[in-house]
Amino acid sequence: MTSSVRSVLILVGFAVIGAYGLAELRGPQGLPALKEKWTEIRQLEEENANLQRENDYRRDRIKKLESSPSEQELEIRKKLKLLRPGETSFILPEQPKLDQPKLDQPTPASLDTPQDPDSK
Repeated sequence: MTSSVRSVLILVGFAVIGAYGLAELRGPQGLPALKEKWTEIRQLEEENANLQRENDYRRDRIKKLESSPSEQELEIRKKLKLLRPGETSFILPEQPKLDQPKLDQPTPASLDTPQDPDSK
């Protein structure tokens, strides 16, 4: 075999390997899947950090309750809804959420659309 034929075969081999590698990277198990896994890992790390902060808060709260009788009393009174003699408790109605319309009020979308198709 001559050296020029051998060079052409090597170049063709590299081209085939390069095309196969490019097809694999662009396929469903390639770069898109890798990016999806990175996103999932980032979300799970954020969730773990949030859970760790919540655990730390609860540990601190437990330590406060164990060491402070006044904290214990406040927690018990809050849970059991107890009052001391002479105290007054006010129960306020819940405020409606801003992003949810009340059921008895029409939404802006329902004001724009006619209720009866024959009304126009």
